[in-house]
Amino acid sequence: MKHVSILVPVGEAVVGSIEGPHKVLCQVNDLLASMGQPPAFEVELVGLTRHKAFNRGLFTLRADRLLDEEFRTDLILVPAPHGDLAEAVALNQEFLPWIVRQHRAGAEVASLCLGAFILAATGLMDGKKCATHWLGAPQFAAMYPRVHLVPEQVITDEQGLYSSGGAYSYLNLVLYLIEKHVSRDVAVCCAKVFQIDIGRQSQSPFVIFQGQKGHDDEPIKKAQEFIEKNLAGKITIDDLAALCCLSRRNFERRFRKATGNAVAEYVQRVKIEAAKMSLESSQDNVSEVMYSVGYTDTKAFRTLFKRITGVSPVAYRDRYSRKRPLAAAA
Repeated sequence: MKHVSILVPVGEAVVGSIEGPHKVLCQVNDLLASMGQPPAFEVELVGLTRHKAFNRGLFTLRADRLLDEEFRTDLILVPAPHGDLAEAVALNQEFLPWIVRQHRAGAEVASLCLGAFILAATGLMDGKKCATHWLGAPQFAAMYPRVHLVPEQVITDEQGLYSSGGAYSYLNLVLYLIEKHVSRDVAVCCAKVFQIDIGRQSQSPFVIFQGQKGHDDEPIKKAQEFIEKNLAGKITIDDLAALCCLSRRNFERRFRKATGNAVAEYVQRVKIEAAKMSLESSQDNVSEVMYSVGYTDTKAFRTLFKRITGVSPVAYRDRYSRKRPLAAAA
């Protein structure tokens, strides 16, 4: 039987990323009991204090163990903090050396959604792939440049260290761990009980590209605004550099530094984001949407759209159209 420690963070947290895994893992034990088999997990909440209130007292959790107690664990789950992420990391510093010690003693560690910020702060993820919520990806990349951020992935697994994508995709990671440590059959059964899409591997369809403007390079912001206002036109790097009164080489260097993207990649992402919005809100066919964002080659547009979003334009519209009632999918 594996001992699972779900951390109870200091500060605010997404309570569902604590309660959800606890519920699913306990369900595994119930399923095994119904088959006459012993439990697979001993699940405990581990905190710095015995009781911790969240959401202005709406939820109060009781820790089964305190961090200063002497015990070994097999799997640590790091739930998602809520609010200022840099502050959350600072508030939870006491957990970091304990996580490192447990990992060195053989424990596996899994971050759930934005819990990646706390796991990455241990240094254990340096040089390894890590997923997190796409909303936090730019800040994560800035705070942890040594970690190989893969914001499109739902699950990563490297050397006993795991991470999950955004929001409820942490449940996909929990199912993955159940399959790995118990069986595929039990994981599939849990997926059916909790109605979780067990096959999802990418969070790309959910990403909203907002344009990285959290920087102070005004000429680059000017170029970004020009790109956003001229979606249907042909945008060249030379034209953007001239607009900013910079040499092409200097412009490309500053653009990547400010936005984290190469110029061509940024232009593509802005155009595809506009195409996504059009597919969601208009009745225009795919060709009309394609032309509206400056593409004329249908095959190239569909290929780029799928590379960025993970699905075809038609599949994206079927899933996210605001003109189609949700009940229509039934």
